Amino acid sequence: MSKPPVHAFFVGRALAEALYEQLESAATNAFSELGKFDAEQRERLRQFTDRVVERANRASDEAMQTRTGTDRTTTIQDIHPADLQATIDELRAEVALVRSELQRYRSCLP
Repeated sequence: MSKPPVHAFFVGRALAEALYEQLESAATNAFSELGKFDAEQRERLRQFTDRVVERANRASDEAMQTRTGTDRTTTIQDIHPADLQATIDELRAEVALVRSELQRYRSCLP
């Protein structure tokens, strides 16, 4: 009579071990897929930010070339604070000149 309960114990134990292995395998696969998904999303985000920065740099370079008419490769990091202030002063002077020319033009209109 003691054989069926002992057998049932070992069957239960084997069942628990098999279920644990299945659960472990499923959890490992799920975490693996989650890790892959996370890595793919990070790579996509990195590529997206690279494209955005590249577009911004291209637009900035084009704007600088249009403004100066030459091929300048100066970036904002290359400009020192004193140079930046000089650039701002030059821009203000240009704006004042354009305003005065515009006023002269408007005053000549009938």
